[in-house]
Amino acid sequence: MENTDNFDYSKRSQWLRAAVLGANDGLVSTASLMMGVGAVKQDIKAMILTGFAGLVGGACSMAIGEFVSVYSQLDIEMAQLKRDQKKNNNGEIAAMEEGCKEEEEKEDLPNPLQAAFASAFAFSVGALVPLLAAAFVKDYRVRLGVVAVAVTVALVVFGCLGAVLGRASGFKASLRVLLGGWLAMAITFGLTKLVGSDRL
Repeated sequence: MENTDNFDYSKRSQWLRAAVLGANDGLVSTASLMMGVGAVKQDIKAMILTGFAGLVGGACSMAIGEFVSVYSQLDIEMAQLKRDQKKNNNGEIAAMEEGCKEEEEKEDLPNPLQAAFASAFAFSVGALVPLLAAAFVKDYRVRLGVVAVAVTVALVVFGCLGAVLGRASGFKASLRVLLGGWLAMAITFGLTKLVGSDRL
């Protein structure tokens, strides 16, 4: 019990941030794309293909973006470690202590590949929710409703999961992602319907 209480949950922040961001982004962006297409096209094939393209393109984009971002952070932290090593290299004992400290700090450095994989994988998991929800529903209106319900449930689950892993408030986290997801889908659906209407 003592080990759990003393655990530093901020150490999880790097991969947790990438995973939660990836899952939420995959869920919301793919669902929004599908809802947008669904606003002007009732064809299930168009909706599924749009969602699949969103999954593949989004996962690749998230992975590359996360890799570049975290690698930049790694370069900065490595450069700082080298500066600290030069500054504190005064005597054999100090050098030994600094060596131990440097090893510990290197273990805590961000991992670009880990962050990229976590982000792409989480994005794909999130994107699969609306895809699977829509895949087996032929009726147009029912399909839109099923996607909306599935995304709502998934947003609450992802919000709670992120909060539990980081020991934060589950209600606030779920509410934030839920409202954000609804807003993104509503705006995409509304604007696409407006742009795709015959009146324009």
